[in-house]
Amino acid sequence: MSNDTPPSRSTSAGSSSMLVTGSSGLIGSEVVDYFCKLGWQVHGIDNNMRADFFGPGGDTRWNQRRLQATHQRFHHHELDVRDRQGVEALLQGLRPQLVVHTAAQPSHDLAASRPFDDFDVNAGGTLNLLEAVRRNAPEAVFVHLSTNKVYGDRPNAIPLKELPTRWDYADPAYADGIREDFPIDQSKHSLFGASKLAGDVMVQEYGRYFGMKTCCLRGGCLTGPNHSGVELHGFLSYLVKCNLEGRTYRIYGYKGKQVRDNIHSLDVARFIHAFFENPRSGEVYNIGGGRGNSCSIIEAFDRAAALTGKKMVSEYVDKNREGDHICYISDLAKLKAHYPTWSITKSLDDIFSEIHNALGQSRG
Repeated sequence: MSNDTPPSRSTSAGSSSMLVTGSSGLIGSEVVDYFCKLGWQVHGIDNNMRADFFGPGGDTRWNQRRLQATHQRFHHHELDVRDRQGVEALLQGLRPQLVVHTAAQPSHDLAASRPFDDFDVNAGGTLNLLEAVRRNAPEAVFVHLSTNKVYGDRPNAIPLKELPTRWDYADPAYADGIREDFPIDQSKHSLFGASKLAGDVMVQEYGRYFGMKTCCLRGGCLTGPNHSGVELHGFLSYLVKCNLEGRTYRIYGYKGKQVRDNIHSLDVARFIHAFFENPRSGEVYNIGGGRGNSCSIIEAFDRAAALTGKKMVSEYVDKNREGDHICYISDLAKLKAHYPTWSITKSLDDIFSEIHNALGQSRG
């Protein structure tokens, strides 16, 4: 399939159906909200595996119940993406126009202690979905939530400069961040990064080899008010939660100056819609908040304290997480060139305020 600009698609209310995996998670639930409001019939796969991975703090049943209570067009399916026959049977019945794959094991640290679960979910589950879509809905658009961890720790080889509150790129070639042609080989990914890379490459291959309409979204720090943030995954959500509850936040290495670019889950959902309207084959996009929505841990501490009036309680661990990035900012140039009507609509201030308000309401 050519990567020239293809014709747009109709998304008239009541005529469109989609499948979202990980539908109770941060991005999955945002996608459900977004497309239900457009009048789509939205089917979600989720089995609350996040609670199994991370304990009660990662439980997403509350979000599932919220979606079911809010949207008549939302249909929950209790299914594990590792269940190949179950996934095949569901796709046979649904034959959706759009599949958004957000289900994943998302933690570096957890992958090392549960390598089979990590690979079976991130790589095997992705293959199960791709093949079921190819057999039953080959014209469907397939959007995969990948990760910037597919680049491993190679971004750490970029010359850096140390500023008072953050690390930043010293090489002007990376002033706007990291592009999609950045190398993925010869680096330490963590087992999580490796399993996500396996799924990422497979999504590309189903696009190139079979001509399916697929893309991988290599996310920076995906965030928002519906995140069940825990220490091992959910940077801003967990950080603000620690501040509100007076918990000790552990900083792992890099002086707390490590940088992430943060993108609100709504802006991710908006891009998925844009891609559906004008799909391409086997594409890859770095999607994050860009430089404008970037912050370090230290800077995030100050923002949280300014919102709550509480000083952050922290503990420094002089050991970084394996494969962790010192500075990561997504270059959004390719994404904006292909989809010029899309842009970031939620600022860093918006993100912090929404997370703070959502956590405050849940505590109340």
